[in-house]
Amino acid sequence: MTQRGTLSVAVVGTGRMGADHVRRINEVTAGARVAAVVDVDGERAKSVAAGVEGCTAYTEPAAAMADVDAVLIASPGPAHEAALLAAFEHDLPVLCEKPLTPDAASALRILEAEQKLGHRRVQVGFMRRYDAEYVKLKALLDSGQLGRPLMLHNRHRNAASPPGFTDAMLINDSVVHEMDVTRWLLGQEITAVTVLRPTPTGNAPEGLSDPQFVVFETDGGALVDVEIYVNCGFGYQVQAEAVCEYGTARIGDGHAMVTHMAGRWGGTVAQDYVERFAQAYDHEVQAWVDATRRGEVTGPSVWDGYAAAAVCEAGVRAQSEGRRTEVELIDRPALYA
Repeated sequence: MTQRGTLSVAVVGTGRMGADHVRRINEVTAGARVAAVVDVDGERAKSVAAGVEGCTAYTEPAAAMADVDAVLIASPGPAHEAALLAAFEHDLPVLCEKPLTPDAASALRILEAEQKLGHRRVQVGFMRRYDAEYVKLKALLDSGQLGRPLMLHNRHRNAASPPGFTDAMLINDSVVHEMDVTRWLLGQEITAVTVLRPTPTGNAPEGLSDPQFVVFETDGGALVDVEIYVNCGFGYQVQAEAVCEYGTARIGDGHAMVTHMAGRWGGTVAQDYVERFAQAYDHEVQAWVDATRRGEVTGPSVWDGYAAAAVCEAGVRAQSEGRRTEVELIDRPALYA
């Protein structure tokens, strides 16, 4: 490590998420600094690096890894596999934004490569696990006070979908978060997926079937539903309610502050995921830095990234074929037990 135990980090990808992580590491996170940034757009990389003292810009991930302590990958999903394998060659700890890779086959290759190292190196960026409300819900379910979870209801709404958003992206880019929190909250694997479609909203762009209703079955016998609605018009809203044997618990109502004025009462609705999960991202990166400085790897693993990719593939098949689709998973390796 560098002097004073400060972690030198290479950030791969300097788009919206990558640039935000550069800001986060330099302005919010303790114990780390950005020493290198990487982007195929060399000018963009240079522009980001120019705002960080002692930061060097690169266009190839491998070139940036020779003289850093850790890597944060925030490039587009199809580029993750090559960057991860390059990091493994240097045995560097990695925080990899989701998806681990875009499909189960490539995720399995990463899983096999990490196993050859003989130890974990990757934390996958499923940030909801670091959100205060989700953490409280997880602790409550783990305590057993509510008994066995029977059902989990999820709502995932966006004000408007970005240009080019497709039905498959509803699963791969949006519902993937519910896939991960389902597995994490319940401690169960998802075994099958069904996708149902109401009549689309008139707010959806042509060619996008929005909203959709996704149902998971788990190996623990729980049923989980997800309302995914990416053109709701009013904001970004993520909610979850666990229905258990002895009670229920709900998060995401967003009622931290309610105002009364001018004959009205109400609050505000976040407009995007960066606003809603800002603190979760901060806690996620800080947890990664702290663990890395201790010589540990914690948080969502390559197994979690692989499992999410496998569930996504089942979800896209269920969506396109209009039928219940079983999830195909290999046996869980001992490294991820």
